[in-house]
Order: sequence, then C-alpha cells, then structure tokens
Amino acid sequence: MAEKMKIIPLGGLNEVGKNMTVYEHGGEIIVVDCGMGFPDGDMYGIDLVIPDVTYLVKNRNRIRGLFITHGHEDHIGAIPYILKQVNMPVYCTRLTAGLIKLKLEEHGLTKQTKLITVEAGEMIRVGKFYVEFIHVNHSIADSVAFAIHTSMGVLIHTGDFKIDSTPIDGDVIDLGRFGELGKEGVLALLADSTNVERPGYTMSESIVGRTFDRLFTGCKQRIIVTTFASNVHRIQQVIDAAAAHGRLRAEGGRVRAEHGEHHEGGHGAGVHEAPQEHRGRPE
Repeated sequence: MAEKMKIIPLGGLNEVGKNMTVYEHGGEIIVVDCGMGFPDGDMYGIDLVIPDVTYLVKNRNRIRGLFITHGHEDHIGAIPYILKQVNMPVYCTRLTAGLIKLKLEEHGLTKQTKLITVEAGEMIRVGKFYVEFIHVNHSIADSVAFAIHTSMGVLIHTGDFKIDSTPIDGDVIDLGRFGELGKEGVLALLADSTNVERPGYTMSESIVGRTFDRLFTGCKQRIIVTTFASNVHRIQQVIDAAAAHGRLRAEGGRVRAEHGEHHEGGHGAGVHEAPQEHRGRPE
C-alpha cells in the first residue's frame, strides 16, 4: 500500500485564532499549535473557544507530541483544556515554555505534563517524524517554524512570521535554511503571515523605536502606550524612550505582569530593563 500523509487542520483556517494542525503519517500523529479563539458576538456567556479535538481523543495512542511555534494565545491558549483530554509531550522554545508553564500551574497540570525545551536550529525525533526548529521573526520572541522531515518528504509549517532585516534583537529570520530546504525539495508548504496577500512590506520593528523617540521629545504631559504584553521588543523600546527622556514609567495589566516575569527572567527574550530610578507608580 502506498504511503499516505494526512494534514488535518482542526482550527485556524479562514478564522482568527484556534490554530491547530494535525500531521499523520505511518500510523503516527504529531500536532502543531493549540490555540484558543475569541467568541463571536452571538456566543453569549462564552469566554473563549477551543478546537474540536474529538479526532485526537479517538486516536490518543498514536499521538507522539505537540509542537508549538510561539507563545501567542491563538497558538497556546487552549493547551490546558486539550491536555485534560489528551495528555502528550509539549515541545517548544524557552520563552514559549515559560508562558505555557504559567497555564499548567493555573490548571494544576504541571506534574503530569512533559514540557521539553528546544532551541532554534535543533531537530527532534518523535516516532517517524523528525521536526526541525527554524528561527523566524514575529511580534513575540522565540518564534519558530518547523521543517517536518518524513520518509515521504519535507513539510514546512511556518507559523506566524515576519521578514525583518533589522529586528531589535539582531536575530534575523533564517531565510538561508528555508532556501536550503527549497533546493532539496519540499512536499508541502503551510505558510501564515498577516496581510501576506497585500503588496509591499511591513516596516521593521526598529523603525517603531524612532517613532517613540519623536513622540516623547518635547512632550511634557503624561504618555500612555498600549500594546500586546507579549510584544517584548516594543515594550523595551518604550522603556528605552522613557529612560532617554527622563520619564518615570508605570506598567499595568495582569498579562503584562505574567509576561514580564519571563521576559526579565532570561527565558530567551533578551530584554534589558531601564534603571530602577525610571520606574514609577500609577496614580
């Protein structure tokens, strides 16, 4: 019987959130991402939406692992709910692991969950799959794509990515490795990047820092900046601008507090705090 490769999206196609994809080959399964979605306006009383994992529950004995591209909620938000139904090892980078650990602690799943940290550039073998972690740029640090090597060929799952030639941390997307894989031959490419169908390109994150500097210059009033708590590089640029212009800063938000713990704790984000004297207190 000829070999077969099944790619089964359980969420994330034609919708925002609930990113989850199943790869099945040789009787074995790996899963990529496990995100939550936000309820529609007619979903009264619903706080969050998770993928339907009935197929995984029925085939739990064939699952070899869950691989996570990055730490955004639409890619990790459903993990504690799914692990209660299907326990499987979780493979991810350091910062992503730190964020997932918070969820495991909140749901009492720390002891029963195997959380394995992998660096970009490494390859992990799980059953008949060899999963290669490839560094990409995104609005959260420690983001990766996967090259899934099988006997039928290589599948590329990019996750969310942005081509930024001057990222804040200086660690550019590994286009060289993508080029090598392309020359060797790719069975299938599954790519995801916001606004990819629009012409042009997105400005580098480093340009945003210059904008902050311009807005802070000469301003004598209070400045309020809002952003995703996970966008650590943008937060760092706000901190840098505040320090450069002698401004006190105060941070708020439960999610920011959780993310900050792992950014500042050295979980792969590479964040450098401003001096303590630039910290303030909300009034």
